[in-house]
Amino acid sequence: MVKEAYGCSGDMVEMSMKPAWLEGLMAETFFGGCGVHENRRKNEKNVFCLHCCLSICPHCLPSHSSHPLLQVRRYVYHDVVRLGDLEKLIDCSYIQPYTINGAKVIFLNQRPQSRTCKGSANICFTCDRILQEPFHFCSLACKVDHLVYQREDLAVILYRFNESDFTISQFEGLRMDGSEVIDDDSQITHSSILEDPLAQYNASSCSNDASSNSVISREPDIIKKKKKGSGFLPGIVLSLSSRRKGAPHRAPLS
Repeated sequence: MVKEAYGCSGDMVEMSMKPAWLEGLMAETFFGGCGVHENRRKNEKNVFCLHCCLSICPHCLPSHSSHPLLQVRRYVYHDVVRLGDLEKLIDCSYIQPYTINGAKVIFLNQRPQSRTCKGSANICFTCDRILQEPFHFCSLACKVDHLVYQREDLAVILYRFNESDFTISQFEGLRMDGSEVIDDDSQITHSSILEDPLAQYNASSCSNDASSNSVISREPDIIKKKKKGSGFLPGIVLSLSSRRKGAPHRAPLS
């Protein structure tokens, strides 16, 4: 595939500049209310128009039906895009992906962290977040910012994408609350929970053990409800049920 840098309209841009769609994707605010449809229900802006370089809500889709569209998802209050979609636009190598409900995603921007690691662990080149090997960046923005800081040519990571891969037809199953494309509601489970790798390191050391740096913890697909009364001991239940109301029995006077 020929790698070239293109702006929102598909025109060639200067190789040292970020294309408008990339700049917009990293700078846009998603999941806020749409100003055009502020009186409509479920108007969160969770779609990015690669032609207009702005975020839109599901009610805006008919006005952008001929434009290439990218769905943005939300996880733990941060914006993510499916790796399968993003890698059609830009080289995502060395950006650590995360698996959420069976799909690999990439964070658009770096996330705040309470402390950084100063040990020998594998960390993000831009924000020092702990990563798994062999990744160098925790988000798309971290990779782009690093290349810009190093004065490298962004054209080497940009693809001329095929607009047929980003048509409006991909949003036929889009929930109006904007969080997920649903084929079967029963498949949306808490099977994958994203964790901050820093939580697995104490304040005094930063281990580089791959097993301790796992970013995904898996829980049972179905969370079973606790049975009623399971926390009581049989003896206590028996003693409570055998109590009778009546006058108290007093010991005879000696």
